[in-house]
Amino acid sequence: MQEKQFAECCESREVHEDLLRLVSEQLPSDEDLMDLAELFKIFGDTTRVRILFVLLEAEVCVCDLAEALNMTQSAISHQLAILKRNKLVKSRRDGKSVFYSLADDHVRTIISQGMDHISE
Repeated sequence: MQEKQFAECCESREVHEDLLRLVSEQLPSDEDLMDLAELFKIFGDTTRVRILFVLLEAEVCVCDLAEALNMTQSAISHQLAILKRNKLVKSRRDGKSVFYSLADDHVRTIISQGMDHISE
C-alpha cells in the first residue's frame, strides 16, 4: 500500500499577523480567483494545448488545424469555440475561410512560461 505524503507543517502554531495583513490586502476577490482557475482548466486539455502550439507558429484555418493535428474539423471547431469563448484565440474571415490566431501576447507568454517551468 502506498503511503500518503503531506507537506511539512510547522512544529508549533504561530500566526504572523503582519504577513497575513499583507496577504489579505493583495489577495484577489473570490470571483477573480474562480475566473483564474477556470482559465487554467482550459489548459488542462491536450487537444486545446496542441491547437495553441500550432497557433504559436502561424495563423491557420480550421482545415489546416485538422490536418496538422490529424483530427476532424468538427472536433477542432468545438475546441476552438472553447478557446475563443475564453479569449485565448481570435478569428478573422477571409472569403470562405476563417483563420485563427492567438488572442494576444499574454497567451504566448502563458504557454512559453509553462514550457519553461516543466523543462526545469
